[in-house]
Amino acid sequence: MLRLGQRVIIVADTFEQNLPVSEYGYIMAIDRNADNVFDYVVRVPKINKHFFVTAADIELEEILIQLEADRLQRESLIDFALATKNEELFRRIMNGEDQQEADTMKPSSEVQSQADFIKQVNLKAWI
Repeated sequence: MLRLGQRVIIVADTFEQNLPVSEYGYIMAIDRNADNVFDYVVRVPKINKHFFVTAADIELEEILIQLEADRLQRESLIDFALATKNEELFRRIMNGEDQQEADTMKPSSEVQSQADFIKQVNLKAWI
């Protein structure tokens, strides 16, 4: 839950109430009434108005800045990988960092007895 006075950016207009999308505002009130669909009252100083908004319609400015910085960093790394023809870096960026960690965690191929193999096959077939 956001606090009073926090600076937020309006990112959506779920109920089509002509919210100024991509404008910043400040949280002026929190509505804790369960019967109301709106969660916050946001004041937009640029147009000097108050709006009732849902939690999905607003996002903290810090989070949006961090997401944009991450996106720019990823694009810069892709450009660098392409410029230097570093295929490993390019694949790691495009497939995600978790892909490399999953590859290192692969179980070793141990020789199983025939009985263990049949037991595993039967167990998977039963499921």
